Amino acid sequence: MSMTGLNRGASLLALTMVLGAAPAIAQEAPAAADVNGGLEDIVVTAQKRAENVQQVPIAISAVSTEYLQSRDISSIDQLGSIAPNMKIDRAPSNKTISQIAIRGSVTINPSITWEPAVGMYVDGVYIAKAQGSIFDIADLERVEVLRGPQGTLYGRNTLAGAVNLVTKKPSGELGGQVEATYGNFDGWKLKGVLDLPAMGIFSAKVSGQIQKRDGVIDIVGNPHGITDTNDIDSQSFMVQLRAEPTDNLTFDYAYDYSNFNQRPDYAQLYQVNLNGGPADIFDPNSANYSGLPLAQFANKERQTKGSIDADVFEKTRTQGHALTASLDLGDATLKSITSYRKLRFHDNLDLDGSPLAIARTERDVKYHQFSQELQVSGSALDDNLKYVAGLYYFKDHSETKNPQSYFYGAQDFVSNYGSHTEAWAAYAQVDYNLTDRLVLVGGLRYNHEEKDISRYYAMNGGAPFIDVGYGDIPKAKYNNLSPAATVRYELTDRINVYARYARGYKSGGFNGETSSVGAPTAECPSGALELCDPYKPEKVDSYEIGFKSRLLDNKLQLNIAGFWDEHKDIQLAVFTAQGAASSIVRNAGAARIRGIELEAIVRPADFFTFNTSFSILDAKYKSFIEFGQEVADNRAFPHTPKYTASLGADWRVAEGDWGRFNLISDLNYVSKYYTYPYAIDVNFPSEQTAKTTMSQGRTIVNLRGVVSEIPLAGVEAQVSLWVRNLLKEDNPSNFIDFGPGFGGLTVAYYPDPRTYGITAGIKF
Repeated sequence: MSMTGLNRGASLLALTMVLGAAPAIAQEAPAAADVNGGLEDIVVTAQKRAENVQQVPIAISAVSTEYLQSRDISSIDQLGSIAPNMKIDRAPSNKTISQIAIRGSVTINPSITWEPAVGMYVDGVYIAKAQGSIFDIADLERVEVLRGPQGTLYGRNTLAGAVNLVTKKPSGELGGQVEATYGNFDGWKLKGVLDLPAMGIFSAKVSGQIQKRDGVIDIVGNPHGITDTNDIDSQSFMVQLRAEPTDNLTFDYAYDYSNFNQRPDYAQLYQVNLNGGPADIFDPNSANYSGLPLAQFANKERQTKGSIDADVFEKTRTQGHALTASLDLGDATLKSITSYRKLRFHDNLDLDGSPLAIARTERDVKYHQFSQELQVSGSALDDNLKYVAGLYYFKDHSETKNPQSYFYGAQDFVSNYGSHTEAWAAYAQVDYNLTDRLVLVGGLRYNHEEKDISRYYAMNGGAPFIDVGYGDIPKAKYNNLSPAATVRYELTDRINVYARYARGYKSGGFNGETSSVGAPTAECPSGALELCDPYKPEKVDSYEIGFKSRLLDNKLQLNIAGFWDEHKDIQLAVFTAQGAASSIVRNAGAARIRGIELEAIVRPADFFTFNTSFSILDAKYKSFIEFGQEVADNRAFPHTPKYTASLGADWRVAEGDWGRFNLISDLNYVSKYYTYPYAIDVNFPSEQTAKTTMSQGRTIVNLRGVVSEIPLAGVEAQVSLWVRNLLKEDNPSNFIDFGPGFGGLTVAYYPDPRTYGITAGIKF
């Protein structure tokens, strides 16, 4: 980050401290005070049973309803500041695909055939793909972020951690709320929740929101009539039904729906190479890019206007059904979670950031998944032994049509791929109180999965380079054991320490968008080299120690965690842009990632809560073999900032019969980071280097003033004024680097500009 950015951040921090409204991020939301004005506990279900967050011997951050509502958080991409060593971005050119990095692990390729490094769950249901994972939930009860591998209780693809979104369930009592928001860029949102009174054994709740906003980038001269991009147009709702036929049996059904029909983030042309060198050392108006004057549109400063030639759009529709049955048997609880989800995703992208028809891609994706989980949890031996065990089944299917066109149609590709996955798992974890203060925890999970692939790849209407159907290549099959062991010791009733070992596992598989073709052989008759040699699973052995405490008469919460992770067969996507724009997949070898995380929350009085977090991350490749060469000392870790920090406070300035007035703000700082695992130092200017796509980091500041609990005709009213990205952060957050094979064309993606507005609503 530049010194100017640091100075701006420091100035704002000083200002907000004076106002008593510094930003908020920490292990829990500013919660209601206990009778002594201290911190209230948050109960989480991170280990498949209800526990005080401070008693869970893993690094976990949790925020409650109050935190989420006070900041109007209802979507995954707004959660990037609630946990240290976590960074959430939108994938390049897309607004509904998440890119979540925790402790240096991330999946940067948004293709549907790739598996995320962080598992995301809604009420215990796994959201398997990054595509379509940014959606709205209007009525969340809490969010839990589990840092570090969660392979025992959560399974595959929780290599870096897990994010649990927990919704509010029907209460059986009449109540609800309605909110309306208006802001700049002609943005507006309507959000509502209606909780219905119980009817016999049944309770029901409906929640949802509609949001629209004009694009923040003006588009000029578009032949398809596009006048702006990076707009918002979304609708979402959730219907929840609860049945309680007996005192110990509960059925919860939920249907969620989200629909987005908007234009994507603008791909701003950042750099091209001319005559073997960077564009900025040549005449930008010359026609040195394949005979085209592309360089005149390149700019490394954030733009508010642009020119594109394509009809750009991003349409995403997700639907989910979930049925959870819970039977309380006293010392044991049986639970069944059945779910079915489907996704329809269709986008059309201009990837050169210019009015020239150089790079256009389209993806039309159909995806569905089914999962079934059976759990038993309980206690024995006078509550000295607690256990949870389960069986899990998962199946999904995806199909993608990915036509691509380059250089005014001189290169038109048909690029289609699909996949099947089927997985089974069995797991168990036992917590045993060896003494009143010493707890031993042990767990084990067995995973088995099978994957199949189809791939069709052709150019300009010619014979296909690759034509592989389901079953033409042997299925990829993987087995894995993920153990975990923890020792927890209570120093006092309010202070405990723990040491933990856990293994994480990220699934291997096929690179569905591969364009690597060779001569047919007996081992690979199709000549599809990458498909005949699927990439391996990535594994991590994680060692963690932690300290959790409540101090100063329960007014201070201080948690510290340190970890050392040993990664093996790291999966890295290297974007080549050769042939159809695609990536090759490499298992890079081994790496060591270590770090320290600190979280604190202090409530000196019941009207003021201050939060802070700080983390340090140190990542190093131990082995990185590329084309037979060891290059570990000269390759970048993607999306791995060395430092992340957040500060916060919630100050109740005044309170009376008229209501109460709070000042709230949030600051999130991320230091510089690379976005691709390329060479850091190169021999020639035209070579692909990670420095080209290095983000300088960011400081995002949000402020909000809220007048709440206003008595109004028998209901409570609330009004708030808010501003997001107050300092107008203008460093790129993400990139696409097409590489030297495409003339070094690089596009950049920026965070949303400053937005502000007013929100008013009622609760009843």
